[in-house]
Amino acid sequence: MPGETVAFLTVPALAGVRHGFLTRRGGVSHGLFASLNVGLGSSDDKGAVQENRRRAVEAVAPGAALVTLHQVHSATVVPVTAAFPDDARPHADAMVTATPGLALGILTADCAPLLFADAEAGVIGAAHSGWKGALADIGPATVAAMEQLGARRDRIVAAIGPTIAQRSYEVDQGFVDRFCAADPAHEGFFRPGKPGHAQFDLEGFIASRLAAAGVRAVVAMGVDTYPDDTRWFSFRRTTHRKELDYGRQLSVIALP
Repeated sequence: MPGETVAFLTVPALAGVRHGFLTRRGGVSHGLFASLNVGLGSSDDKGAVQENRRRAVEAVAPGAALVTLHQVHSATVVPVTAAFPDDARPHADAMVTATPGLALGILTADCAPLLFADAEAGVIGAAHSGWKGALADIGPATVAAMEQLGARRDRIVAAIGPTIAQRSYEVDQGFVDRFCAADPAHEGFFRPGKPGHAQFDLEGFIASRLAAAGVRAVVAMGVDTYPDDTRWFSFRRTTHRKELDYGRQLSVIALP
């Protein structure tokens, strides 16, 4: 994959802002990390990771300064007005800004990257949502933080990028019970699996929580990160293969 062009997916509903859900193609990393690995926490060569991050931003939002977080599966959202050093990344899972020139970046490898925009207000957001963040409502928390900067939730567009799909996301009964204890209606996001297990619809769950929070435009891309190892990194796939480490892909949004 090294030598390929940097590739990314876009959503027509976010056409008013610069954005992209980047694949793993077009970077300089090799082996397990081939090729556009942007994970600072991986064991990949740090110089390669930095070059990959530079290439990713240049492809989606040329000239913007990349801002990423130390993601911890929380419901914590931080407002951003300036870039900060990689070694001073806040422990949080979402960012919002009304400042041009900043590229908000979310790293994933099965969890869902969420990109948000109220183009009319000039306010954007980005969030990392695994199951813990989804259950804690990181998506709606991001919407609320955008409102503090002047966005209106009825104008916000939210896009759910490539994430592990229900057919690939097997969980145990304890996982199901945790969700149903929060709300019995959550049972609708599980379908039967092998004995003692179920298949969880993370994307559908996130979409439903955003809709319940008053976001009228929610785009679920329906791209499964697990089966396609040519385009996406996947923590679960790496675990099943007993590989030693895994890369992370980047999703970016920036104001025009």
